[in-house]
Amino acid sequence: MSGLRFCFRMLSSALCASIVVGCSSPAATFAPSAIYGSIESARMSPKTHDALIAGLRHKIKHVFVIFQENHSFDNYFGTYPGAENLGTAFAKAHGYSQFDPIGARQQTVFRTKIPDVLGPQQFRYVLERKFDNGKMDKFITAEEGNATGAYGYSAFVARQFGLTTMASYDCDTIPYLWMYAKNFTLLDHYFQAQTGESSPSAVSLFAAQAGISQAHRFPDEASSRHDLRGVPIVNDLDPFLGPYEHHEWPVQIPQSYASLAMLLGGATSAQAARSKPGKVAKDLATVASSRAKSIPWEWDQEGFVDSTGAGARPGYEGHHNAPQYFDYVRLNSTYWSHVGTAQQALTGIEGGTLPDTGVYFIKGSSRNEFGWKPANKNPLVQKYYLGDDDHPGPGDTDSQVGEAFVATYVNAIAKSKYWKDSAIIITWDDGGGFFDHVPPRNWESCNDGYPCGDGQRLPFILISPYSASGSVVTDYSDAASVAKFVEAVFNLPSMASLPDEKIVAPYGPRDALTGLSDLAGAFDPNKLSGATAPNPPSMAEIPDAQVGHFPPAMSCSSLHIKPIAIPPQPSYYNPLKTLKSYEERAPIPEAPTD
Repeated sequence: MSGLRFCFRMLSSALCASIVVGCSSPAATFAPSAIYGSIESARMSPKTHDALIAGLRHKIKHVFVIFQENHSFDNYFGTYPGAENLGTAFAKAHGYSQFDPIGARQQTVFRTKIPDVLGPQQFRYVLERKFDNGKMDKFITAEEGNATGAYGYSAFVARQFGLTTMASYDCDTIPYLWMYAKNFTLLDHYFQAQTGESSPSAVSLFAAQAGISQAHRFPDEASSRHDLRGVPIVNDLDPFLGPYEHHEWPVQIPQSYASLAMLLGGATSAQAARSKPGKVAKDLATVASSRAKSIPWEWDQEGFVDSTGAGARPGYEGHHNAPQYFDYVRLNSTYWSHVGTAQQALTGIEGGTLPDTGVYFIKGSSRNEFGWKPANKNPLVQKYYLGDDDHPGPGDTDSQVGEAFVATYVNAIAKSKYWKDSAIIITWDDGGGFFDHVPPRNWESCNDGYPCGDGQRLPFILISPYSASGSVVTDYSDAASVAKFVEAVFNLPSMASLPDEKIVAPYGPRDALTGLSDLAGAFDPNKLSGATAPNPPSMAEIPDAQVGHFPPAMSCSSLHIKPIAIPPQPSYYNPLKTLKSYEERAPIPEAPTD
């Protein structure tokens, strides 16, 4: 058992919280534990936490998770005042200035206003080189080396990729997201569950892990650096069965471990799913015998078409669809029927036809279905930045279009009858290869010799009538915290308590770890109790006419936010000059060999 895993079991004690840095991997260089934020269970008494959970169970009936792509915390909120930002001494000592090998000079983090940047490499092993054992100072070096070595790009193009890793936005470019952070709750110590690309994070939101329990139960199915198929998931191979927009090979092996589908489906769905149980027969039997009622849930993804192979709409990314990876979900209609389209979710919210309670995961795609086009009239930008899932780079998304997708759904919820009992979570799947100065905590090993937990620090915003408005919450959390929150709100057992997962403890689902936030600390106890008025929906609303207007009409000035000062964009940074190279060579491959 790793020391930090043990500490997570014990973190309700102040003593363990004070020595947590000693539990970290000896191979990593870490600063004092304070840089990882507070421990929710240590900073509040059990009585206070229990009261928050009781309030959440009484008030929250609808949970919406809007799940975007590929931005680190520093890339989107590195200059946000009051957060663990780029102005801290820790940031200055961990990669704020890095060597640019092609430019032969030091390069600091810089402010950019270009919403159409390149997409840096987030392949697991490139990221590990960027992190440089926790020093966080090789983002430019690793990115440029990957661009020239793996792709054969010219020095100019490679340098633009390298410089892109150090770019940081503020409220002049992505004002909607900053407005939400200002009016509601921003978490500044939320981490990707595992270093790497999108799929492990999507699955971790849904299952509080990416397959480490299956790897321990069935070692012959373990993934490795030489065979990326298997468990835990470490890359973006497509699910074992469609739909796909384009079928790619090889595909990931079927995933068989507990998920929110199993808990939310209750006894009836578990009983029906026992006809095709995969490798979780004991889990399903336990839930089937529990008499638990079902709770409505949906995974709604843009471009989805219910098919067994190619046939999804343009832009659909199968490797973003977490339920599609699980055999007992994909092969049993009792669960698979809960997977639908993002437009379906929007129609249900606006029309008031959703059930009285429910959990909704909402995902965009690399081809938006709203007809949006970026502000930049460059023909190549207009051609290649058509997505809305916020994945940067040509072939994907303009950042302002990405935040418009979020605003569309937040507006719909704020104007609906669901606002009064909703919690809206806005998060991202991985850091996208962008710089962040807080090193991931290495506390659990994968089969490939690199950490399974945690990955890079990510943006995280919680919007609710009952959230702690105008607050930066420092509680340590990762993708599994979303699952813990759903379990807490709907009074569900942990996935870790089910028999097929319990036998490999302490590996497996992280939803029983007491040192990992369940997000209760992001809520205001006075609003939950009724002592203080809840946040009105107007705090979340952006005029509909503005949402689809690019660039946005809002700015730092209109929001009355003053970002911390960092250097401006250097004159030699011009990523749009590389688009012709992209057009000649598109598509850029996602996962080069290491």
